[in-house]
Amino acid sequence: MVNSRLKASIKRNLLTILTISAVILSIIVGISMRVSHSSYSPRVVMYVNFIGDLFLRMIRAITLPLIISSVIAAIAPLDISLSKKIGTHAIIYIISTTVIAVIIGIILVLTIKPGGKGIENDNVEERERQGNTIVDTMLDLLRNLFPPNIVQATLQTYQTVLTPPDNNTDNVYEWDISSKYVDGTNMLGIISVSIIFAITLSTIRSKVTNLVSVLLEFMQAMMKIVQVIIWITPVAVFFLILAKFLEMDDIVDVFSKLGLYVVTVASGIFIQGFIFLPALYFGFTRKNPFKFLGQIGPAILTAIGTSSSLATLPVSMQCVEENAGIDPRVVRFMLPLGATINMNGTALYEAVAAIFIAQLKQMDLSIGNVVAIVLTATAASIGTAGVPQAGLVTLIMVLDTIGIPAEDVSLIIAIDWIVGRLRTTLNVMGDAYGAAIIEATSRSELEKLPLHNAKVESESDNNPSTEVTSS
Repeated sequence: MVNSRLKASIKRNLLTILTISAVILSIIVGISMRVSHSSYSPRVVMYVNFIGDLFLRMIRAITLPLIISSVIAAIAPLDISLSKKIGTHAIIYIISTTVIAVIIGIILVLTIKPGGKGIENDNVEERERQGNTIVDTMLDLLRNLFPPNIVQATLQTYQTVLTPPDNNTDNVYEWDISSKYVDGTNMLGIISVSIIFAITLSTIRSKVTNLVSVLLEFMQAMMKIVQVIIWITPVAVFFLILAKFLEMDDIVDVFSKLGLYVVTVASGIFIQGFIFLPALYFGFTRKNPFKFLGQIGPAILTAIGTSSSLATLPVSMQCVEENAGIDPRVVRFMLPLGATINMNGTALYEAVAAIFIAQLKQMDLSIGNVVAIVLTATAASIGTAGVPQAGLVTLIMVLDTIGIPAEDVSLIIAIDWIVGRLRTTLNVMGDAYGAAIIEATSRSELEKLPLHNAKVESESDNNPSTEVTSS
């Protein structure tokens, strides 16, 4: 019996075990190579990094179709009209708590500065010449939310350009205004179009059942491709970390920054999960939030062990429904929905990681860049729960938004197995608290809603994406 359980546990966590082993082995080999030679040429580093580069190229290749199909698959099957009040409360809760999580993460990473201070850019004129005034940046973000050409949005992003006139006035708001499209996927526009399309499909599901089925099946095909690619992670991680070891000037400094980065993420998750969400729960229910935490304890432990919101879903539903006594109709609606699109921990992690990498590269982020991170991290967290190591895929998308190469996620991948368990725990806690809060705010609606009508039709029950995967 013990051996069978041990084998099952090893099989379930094999990818994590292999990844951790690759990290340890790469550190040992990297230190040994640095001891034998103090420095290596860029060409040697390029050769060592080649396998990791191929891995990142595969990840980037599937990011766009994966995000589009996941967003549509998450929203389209939902019966939004079944209970508009409960559905509205759920969407408001998911969006607001996700935005708060991102803001908490950004405040912490800008305050703690785990990656260093970066380069302060005091040359205001140069910044404005590039169209980086706060007003113009905000307007560009809104324009990119509504791309005029979907195909172009997959390749280019709109940007305002300011040019000083002949009189060379210092007032940048009197400069000539033009525009251009710069290389880089307009992820904000792609996601906004996907959400609108998915909501439209949800409202007319009876007329487009075949189309919804095709899109769901396409998403499953993408999931399968991702699962195959992710199994390359241990090998890719080994070469990515080894290459970083060979090119780093100060190994101790980088590892201390990584440790501070993990502390920053953990602090944000603690504030969101053990301060903000409990306070929100108490404000709406007038009940002890820490007693509720004890009631969902098995779900929290399962989330830590599996690093998967979807794998934790059955345990979460049992804890919230039986231990906490939340209305089964709300549980059946909120928890499958939350396990798919309510990613507080993932969104917080992406925001912190993006700014941390920018700090390591000594990039000075403008207010517009920070706003773009907030919007992109929030939007990217929708529909990513069924993706193995979803944080990696969507983090690359956030980095693209602010112009950071995907290659710079290599050090983040090395410790993603630690951070992944932290963010999954917050994801599960956010879903459970959400169910309790929605029940408290929708009591009058629940009294009018028959039990057999409360269960929202969802593909979650028969969706292969509910396999054990990392969120």
